[in-house]
Amino acid sequence: MKTVHETLEAKRLVNQIMKNSILTIDSSVPAYEAAKMMEELNVGSLVVAENNVPVGIITDRDFAIKITAHSYPRDTPVRRIMSSPIVSIGPFDTLLVAAELMSSKKLRKLPVIQDEHLVGIITATDLIDCIVLNAFKTENQA
Repeated sequence: MKTVHETLEAKRLVNQIMKNSILTIDSSVPAYEAAKMMEELNVGSLVVAENNVPVGIITDRDFAIKITAHSYPRDTPVRRIMSSPIVSIGPFDTLLVAAELMSSKKLRKLPVIQDEHLVGIITATDLIDCIVLNAFKTENQA
């Protein structure tokens, strides 16, 4: 059975496991609208954009911590509570690079950006699924 490091080091690329359907929201949208959108779509994050350029990310954790901790009103623009500057990765970076970046920055979601355009998102769950599925494939082939 391959180790986690061997699985990630196997030169698999971010674009092989990233999700291509990304939800974005304008930075001026009120926080309550973003929260409602996240609830309706059953997602834990939205990439925040200004003039169609990704500038940050807002997660369910941002609502829980920042809105409550600072007692911001519900119509606070998401730009005030988003995580910024955006930490991202390229589609042709390896999964090992993605895992190291996510671990070092304590991120669960990592936007994938190419030439200033949002092309996907990779999550901690995506990485875990990849590792687990690869381990089962390797084990079944033995």
